[in-house]
Amino acid sequence: MVEIQVRDGEPLERALRRFKKKWERAGVLREVRRKAFFVKPSDEKREIRKKSIRRISRLNRLKRR
Repeated sequence: MVEIQVRDGEPLERALRRFKKKWERAGVLREVRRKAFFVKPSDEKREIRKKSIRRISRLNRLKRR
């Protein structure tokens, strides 16, 4: 649960901006999208492997430069 305290004399727009930043950093939207539908455990593991391979290859490309 993301909460902020509105300070005395603080404009509502500024408090809303602080809330949005905190909300994004907490990854609330990302979590909601991830849980929107069921993903089989085998598919999830496959996706994790693909991401790690991409990350490793990207790091190798950067090291070669």
